[in-house]
Amino acid sequence: MYYNGKGTEKNLKRAFHWFQKAAENGMEEAIYVLAMCCTDGEGTDINLEKAFYWYQKAAENGNNEAMFNLATYYKDGKGTDMNLEKAFYWYQKAAESGINEAMNNLAAYYYSGIGTKKNLEKALHWYQKAAENGNEIAMFKLAMYYENGEGVEKNLEKTFYWYQKAAENGIKEAMFNLAICYDNGKGTEKNIEKAFHWYQKA
Repeated sequence: MYYNGKGTEKNLKRAFHWFQKAAENGMEEAIYVLAMCCTDGEGTDINLEKAFYWYQKAAENGNNEAMFNLATYYKDGKGTDMNLEKAFYWYQKAAESGINEAMNNLAAYYYSGIGTKKNLEKALHWYQKAAENGNEIAMFKLAMYYENGEGVEKNLEKTFYWYQKAAENGIKEAMFNLAICYDNGKGTEKNIEKAFHWYQKA
């Protein structure tokens, strides 16, 4: 009510006060909102330590957005010490609960061995999941996987398919690579007009 001004004047300080009361009494939604208030300085001063504290509470209560934010706080050392193992842990939790960006980040961690052992198969699995859920960076990474045969058999048709998807979603490098595919008939029929179109877009 105070937060969005429904039925009363918008008052972020008062809203923050009530969110804090509700959070302290264990109300799950309030815990996450309180973390966001501390992050953005809504109704209170920006306080990343408090934001971290409340994101942790919300994540432990199963809030998947909080899991993702908590992972990012650990990754960047925001409000706490940097801890890539814990970042990996919470990205995994968030990815398993359906957060698209977490799937992409988890794949990148497996690919580079950040916070965990390097595992190209698991990286591929999570890039695939993220790409299928519309993550354009994952689409591009997946195309590169199939092009280079990293952790998977080389497959030029799939390379072309995922470069096309990534290009259609605005990834400039994918546009250029898609143009090369059309130019050289890689994974698709050679088509100079389409190659020219994508070279121009890139």
